[in-house]
Formats: sequence, C-alpha cells, structure tokens
Amino acid sequence: MQVTPGAVTLFAPTRVPLAQLRDILDARRDWVAGHLAGYAARPPQRPEAQTGQRVPFLGQDLTLHLDPARTRPDRSGDTLHLPAQNAEAHLTAWTRRACAAPYRELVQEYAARLGAADRLSAVHVSDTRTRWGSCSADGVIRLHWKLSRAPSEILHYVALHEAAHLLELNHSARYWAHVTRLMPDWQTHRAWLKEYGHTL
Repeated sequence: MQVTPGAVTLFAPTRVPLAQLRDILDARRDWVAGHLAGYAARPPQRPEAQTGQRVPFLGQDLTLHLDPARTRPDRSGDTLHLPAQNAEAHLTAWTRRACAAPYRELVQEYAARLGAADRLSAVHVSDTRTRWGSCSADGVIRLHWKLSRAPSEILHYVALHEAAHLLELNHSARYWAHVTRLMPDWQTHRAWLKEYGHTL
C-alpha cells in the first residue's frame, strides 16, 4: 500500500480478489487517513525560481539570478545565472548535471569502504516520484537529484544505503549491519527524510 498526496494505491498480484483488497484498505483506514491528513497539512510546493532566491546545493547556498538575455545556466561562485524563460526547468536541468559527478564520487567512496567497489557498475542521477535511491542487481545505483538540496548527512545516508545493497539486495539484518558499521546514526537521517523530504 502506498499513500501519496491525495491518493492511495494498492499493489497486489492480479489473482487477489477485489473484496480482499477492500478489506485490507478498510483495516488500515485510520493509518491511511492520518497520512493523507499529514500531506494536506504540509506547506505548498516551493515557489518558482526568482532572482535573489537562495537554493541549497550539496551543502552550499546558491543565489539565483535570472537574466532574460541568457540562454543557458552558468554558475559563478555562489551565484547561479539562469535564463529568465523557464527558469525552474533550467534550474532542474543544471542541478541534475551538476550533481552527477559528486554523486558518483560519493557512492564510489562508500562502495570502497564497504569492500564492494568491484560490484558497482555505474551511478546515475534519477528523477523518480517515489524513491530517493535505488540499486539494481547489476550494480547500477541511482540517487535522486533533489537530494542535492538536502543536508549533506542526508545525501550521505542515501548514498550509503544504496551502496550497501551491493552486498545485500534486501533489508535484512545483515544489510543493516553494513549500514550501521559506517553510519551508526542512520535512523536519524531516515527519520529526517520521512519528515522533511517533501520540502526538497
């Protein structure tokens, strides 16, 4: 069962009767209602990009400057110059490109510390709706571009979380032991993502 703002989705094999799915939903009605109410109480989406706005990026704050004559984004020190037309789209595109190399270095570092560097095949930037990161069986790790706006320790947690899947493609006790060995306070960071991830 997945609850997102304004929607509840149940995933099940096609052979499960609709009546049984309704029973499952009825049994968790209060839990679902609580999550929907939580989403409704959250602040609205971040405003469109504008000159003077400060945007977090990999532990730094960048100040946006929109220029009607500019055709492509360019960073100069702590200032990110954006075309005024479709500024938000340009900001997203720039961020996705700019965080690719730092993400790769971070995941490679954790994979090496875990003794799993040989199992890592690639690191990509993702834009999925429901996952901050993923690790496939063939060693491809993806991290969401919006993690670049999170506090550094949160990005590190997700990078480690996915790198540990190179050793255990599950969430077993053995898996969490690998995470805990390098980051004993990982639960604090996971809780932050659940509470504040929507603000990114």
